[in-house]
Amino acid sequence: MPILGSIIKSAIEFPSKIPFEKIRYTTPWKKQKATLKKLLREAQFTAFGETYEFSNMLRQKDFVQAFRKKVPLHDYNAIHQRWWYRTLNGEAFVSWPGKVKYFALSSGTSEASSKYIPVTADMLRAIKRTSIRQIFTLARYDFPRDFYERGILMLGGSTHLHFNGTYYEGDLSGITAGNIPFWFQHFYKPGKRISKERDWSNKLEEIIKKAKDWDIGVIVGVPAWIQILMERIIKHYNLNTIHDIWPNLAIYVHGGVSFTPYAKTFEKLLAKPLTYIETYLASEGFIAFQSRPNTTSMQLVLDNGLFFEFIPFNESNFDLEGAFLPDAETLTIDQVEEGKEYALVLSSCAGAWRYLIGDTIKFTDKSLSEIVITGRTKHFLNLCGEHLSQENMNRAIQMLEEQMNISVQEFTVAGIKHASMFAHKWYLGVQGDVTTLDTDTIRNHIDQNLKDLNDDYRVERIAAIREVLIEPLPLQLFYDYMKLQGKEGGQNKFPRVLKGNNLLKWEEYLEHNYRNK
Repeated sequence: MPILGSIIKSAIEFPSKIPFEKIRYTTPWKKQKATLKKLLREAQFTAFGETYEFSNMLRQKDFVQAFRKKVPLHDYNAIHQRWWYRTLNGEAFVSWPGKVKYFALSSGTSEASSKYIPVTADMLRAIKRTSIRQIFTLARYDFPRDFYERGILMLGGSTHLHFNGTYYEGDLSGITAGNIPFWFQHFYKPGKRISKERDWSNKLEEIIKKAKDWDIGVIVGVPAWIQILMERIIKHYNLNTIHDIWPNLAIYVHGGVSFTPYAKTFEKLLAKPLTYIETYLASEGFIAFQSRPNTTSMQLVLDNGLFFEFIPFNESNFDLEGAFLPDAETLTIDQVEEGKEYALVLSSCAGAWRYLIGDTIKFTDKSLSEIVITGRTKHFLNLCGEHLSQENMNRAIQMLEEQMNISVQEFTVAGIKHASMFAHKWYLGVQGDVTTLDTDTIRNHIDQNLKDLNDDYRVERIAAIREVLIEPLPLQLFYDYMKLQGKEGGQNKFPRVLKGNNLLKWEEYLEHNYRNK
């Protein structure tokens, strides 16, 4: 249907043809003030809004400051124990108007048990609006008209949500896929039937069987599972690359984890380069997306149901375990600086208020409100002042891959006691025979890379961090472990840092399933 591609491309390109002077210009700060005012107005008659006197705030000239002074910061446990448990019990008008129909299950990567994040009808509409905005940005890329007729494969959670009598629960990807617009059904793969499949292995098998019948132009999903799917399709059909079956595949939309550790392996699965577009769609909302080519940054969505605050990620605001301190300082979009690391706090049209989602970000271009995700507040190593971020770790592994021409597809790091001081232990997931790897060279490269990337690490390696330990492991061990934890599937990520009980469980698993065999 060539005409369909022309219609879609024309619709996408139309906004970019509107003269700039006809577009009402507003600053990021004005957008955020308007967003917060709308959130306060909508929620003023909820239990939360009445407790914190939202109606009174709206009458104040500086309602933003009044809001930040009156409403406390929340982590998940705090907001759940006081407010969200009531919505789970079916109560309406708790922290957002109406009754919550959906809850996104999110383990994050630092909590042992699942979090129940409310997903309201207003939030679903906001996610749809941002998704459409992102589609319109494709006008900035040079794709032919017939590209817009290709299928879009979205590898996510089951749309067959669990209903407990009061609400539906499942992965956010499953919730949103079950609510996609009717006009998108023509492009959406794997389709309604396969999307309902709850067993992840069965879902992959069904997709592999149907792969030959689809003309896929875009793939969407977490890197690890997209990679697994492509490898299995290539093996099943005895192909050289994924482009042998999907010659028009041109875009990969990814998010959730850094793509850096997967880039080298992805290249081997392709016959031609892809356009990589990053999104920041969390259980709490559609936070940001890559809005233009030739950048690795994402633009914050400032006027669609999310109000942001930013906590400088330092010792003044966080303890050694990554929990925010009671008097933590927050900044607004007009106060942030480029190049500094912040923990992200949001208030939303799903009833989250001054909620710390656990991610850390860095502004790369304040004028465009563009950011990169640097890690997690509880996913860093700081045993003795080394301040090793997830961003440092990802970059060190990327450099290692280039230095040794190897592919490290999964990894995790732990800080452990060593002699009277400390050591860092790296568990590296690779394919093939791990016994052939030169662990001493790998160790030296990682160590030196981190010294080059992080001055604090370089200083602490003089005395406090006595050793860097390397244990190469078969890649499948990482996937099997996640499956044992009930976290198999496209929305689950292996934690980059292991601490406490999570580290003990991982070590026990390795002892029973690998080292002693």
